[in-house]
Amino acid sequence: MILGSPSSSCCGGIEHRSKRSSIRSLTDGAVDLPRIERAVREILLAVGEDPDREGLLETPARAAKAYATIFAGLSQSPEKHLGRVFHERSDDVVICRNIEFYSMCEHHLLPFFGKAHVAYRPDGQEVVGLSKLARTVEVFARRPQVQERLTNEVADAIATFLQPKGVLVVIEAEHLCMKMRGVNKQHADMVTTAARGCFVDDAAMRSEVISLMMQRA
Repeated sequence: MILGSPSSSCCGGIEHRSKRSSIRSLTDGAVDLPRIERAVREILLAVGEDPDREGLLETPARAAKAYATIFAGLSQSPEKHLGRVFHERSDDVVICRNIEFYSMCEHHLLPFFGKAHVAYRPDGQEVVGLSKLARTVEVFARRPQVQERLTNEVADAIATFLQPKGVLVVIEAEHLCMKMRGVNKQHADMVTTAARGCFVDDAAMRSEVISLMMQRA
């Protein structure tokens, strides 16, 4: 289990650096579909297939549309979702468990997928809609990724835009680059965590929340 580096060590709140400039969309949203189609056709030729046979004629176009969806997070910012808050006097821990996600390993362009568990302790003034936590995971999952970075990006975005007293993210995932190729281990999975704010210093609180996150029905 990997513990993400803390961005502060104060239970009263997270010390915020200026991260808004780095937590943003990475492209203007324009996906060059014809270019992807040409690339997919070249891949089919390179592996010895005939891209002009009936079953593959539409594959480059289908693959291009699929990639546009799979990497849609490159043109999205979590601020769109985390900027919508409700005024509520609460500083009790909020947990959203079992957020399904699908991402693409940037090393082999093969999928990894699993569940994200997100917890935050509000600042006592504002809370965010529960679905916005899931949408934040989706923004970062729909990019070329590694699981360690995905975990930290979700935690940093929540810390930056909500400014809560603490954030804790746990991600469990299976990686097809490990199951379909290479070591070919079918039952291995990966767990990563990232803690911010009060969850860094308060080990008892962190352990209790992780226990609640990982409970099985």
